[in-house]
Amino acid sequence: MIRFFEEGNIRLTNKRLIKNWLTSCVESEGKYLQDINFVFCNDDELLDKNIKYLKHNTLTDVITFDYSENDLISGEVYISVDRIQENASLLNVKFSDELNRVMIHGVLHLLGYTDKTKLEKVEMRKKEDDYLALRNF
Repeated sequence: MIRFFEEGNIRLTNKRLIKNWLTSCVESEGKYLQDINFVFCNDDELLDKNIKYLKHNTLTDVITFDYSENDLISGEVYISVDRIQENASLLNVKFSDELNRVMIHGVLHLLGYTDKTKLEKVEMRKKEDDYLALRNF
């Protein structure tokens, strides 16, 4: 089950289509979706979590807490709407496209992908692009 917790100035459209898309991404990796909570917040809230849980005193667009066990994918994905807005503007892309990229990025972390090294970042970006191309909305 995928749930969205919308705070502040975000209201998702096409929730059903987004859920179907993300579920199919998980299943295409040979995994089963159990529970993913997407929590949309602001920079300050995400910075607090970054400091408290990851000991990083930096702004970020997404933090993922992975509760997956074996092939059952479960976790929380916190997304800063402030970062998405700023990055979309800087990259000259639509807000919804940047939001979808960050959402699938969080899901990829739950699926076991990491982006600590240069090679891992390249692989993660390729996966993001591949899954973004599968959207039907």
